[in-house]
Amino acid sequence: MKTTFTARHFQSSPELKEFSESAVEKLDQFFDKIIVCDIVLRPGQDDDNPSIAELNVKVPKTLINVSEAAPTYEQAIGNAVDNAVRQLRKYKTKHYAHN
Repeated sequence: MKTTFTARHFQSSPELKEFSESAVEKLDQFFDKIIVCDIVLRPGQDDDNPSIAELNVKVPKTLINVSEAAPTYEQAIGNAVDNAVRQLRKYKTKHYAHN
């Protein structure tokens, strides 16, 4: 799986980039045919949840898009990865169910 990391409208720390990429690596455990995973972090307008993490997971014939807002980027990434895992499982059972 190829991973890209983008921080929009702010300067990301190396630790945040490392955290994001290692969190996304977990997706490979659930579905091994992931082609590309784009991580996009950006500040949001909401005062309670100012950090937004977006994952674009490209799998064969489909793009899974997840966006989560949270108080910190780390929490937003964790929530987005959990959401993506759920969507990947659903995609896998629909498209790769053995009859």
